[in-house]
Amino acid sequence: MKAFRRLPADVRRSLATEQGERVLTFTPSGDGFLVATTLALHLPGGDRIPYESVDRASWDEGGLSLVTTGGERHRVAVTEPGLLPETLRERVNATIVVNKHVDLPGRGGVRLVARRRPGGEVTGWTFVFDEGLDPADPGLRAQAEQALEGVRRSMGV
Repeated sequence: MKAFRRLPADVRRSLATEQGERVLTFTPSGDGFLVATTLALHLPGGDRIPYESVDRASWDEGGLSLVTTGGERHRVAVTEPGLLPETLRERVNATIVVNKHVDLPGRGGVRLVARRRPGGEVTGWTFVFDEGLDPADPGLRAQAEQALEGVRRSMGV
């Protein structure tokens, strides 16, 4: 709670939080504040990115680069990230229920990833095909769907 009290009151009031959602850590950015809560990453300007929607996030000397599972790209300028990189990594990793690579017959493979909202049910599965494979290929998609059914049966999800 101490971090929450240090967060400026106007920023705290502007956060679109859900009931029970708490601030974990925050840092100033070029455009406001980057705030990590128990359920989502709140970007300056009001965007709220639930952790189960984060596909990739990376930090460099200029700040955070983030890509969502829907393909949206975000860049936030941060000079001193504090605990945000560790918090973001831990929270995103906690949403992954299954992360399994499966070989496809004669074609390479696919990574099957099941994600869930923190404390919730599995929200969906994502196919991440090996480099060089066309995700739009219907035959390849059918093989991936078949592999998914096998993984779901064996893991009970």
